[in-house]
Amino acid sequence: MNQYVIETENLTKKYDGPAVVDGLNLHVPAGKIYALLGRNGAGKTTTMKMLLNLVRPTGGRITLFGEASAAFDKKNYYRIGSLIETPSFYENLTAWENLEILARLRGRHRRDEIEHALTAFNLDREKKKRFRDYSLGMKQRLGLAAAIMHEPELLILDEPMNGLDPVGIHEVRSYLLQLCREKGTTIFLSTHILSEIEQLAEVIGVMDQGRLLEETGLQELYRHNRRYVEFEVSDVRRASLVFERLFGISDYAVTGNGTLRLYEQLQRRAEINRGLLTEGITVSGVSVGAGKLEDYFTKLVGGEGIG
Repeated sequence: MNQYVIETENLTKKYDGPAVVDGLNLHVPAGKIYALLGRNGAGKTTTMKMLLNLVRPTGGRITLFGEASAAFDKKNYYRIGSLIETPSFYENLTAWENLEILARLRGRHRRDEIEHALTAFNLDREKKKRFRDYSLGMKQRLGLAAAIMHEPELLILDEPMNGLDPVGIHEVRSYLLQLCREKGTTIFLSTHILSEIEQLAEVIGVMDQGRLLEETGLQELYRHNRRYVEFEVSDVRRASLVFERLFGISDYAVTGNGTLRLYEQLQRRAEINRGLLTEGITVSGVSVGAGKLEDYFTKLVGGEGIG
């Protein structure tokens, strides 16, 4: 299998006015959880609809399982489970009856698939309750049950935690992690909740106003969330040389005019400060802090951030 289960090239969607999705280049690795992070209106849902052939792209290319979607056999969509926007079922039917209809349309994957799906999301005791009597959180759970019932290779989930209480969020998160780790299921989900991605995703794409601003691994994100020592100096270039030549420091960044942020050897900050002064560099301030992911994403997207 291609290393990417989902890959797009310059994927674009326009209605009237500016592009809703603008030149999107996604790379979703096989067997990983990829979170598409962005504010409401960033274009996440439209992107997912195009992947599922629910909306036709204006331009660009989509590849699923290594095959161009234009040539993708309809039967291959059975390899995909999805939940897009608000779950929709027959209001007057029970959870079991709704899933029974889906099982007949898809063809049964396993004899106990309905019971298995309902149990996975703690709906087995509510299987005879009509859909119209479900709470918002229970409706979301049933939508997730329908998405995983046929044990797909790829899950595409639009804001899967919507309407869930904290216990429900924990249970769904645990189940998705289990699917990925034990069965190798590739999961592509969208979210605007920044705190959620740290506990779930391995790869993150940041989307804003239809564009993909960054695509990165979780470890790189942690770099923006580490403790640091910040030096305000008179000469950034010379201070960088002191870091490297006198102290063997390579993990640092220039964060502004006259400001250097050091991510290693934090306990030596007094010694480093003396070294800078000895080299004739004026140090006007030294501070210790920790980066926040919220600050990082706010810098990327501008405005008030995400979540």
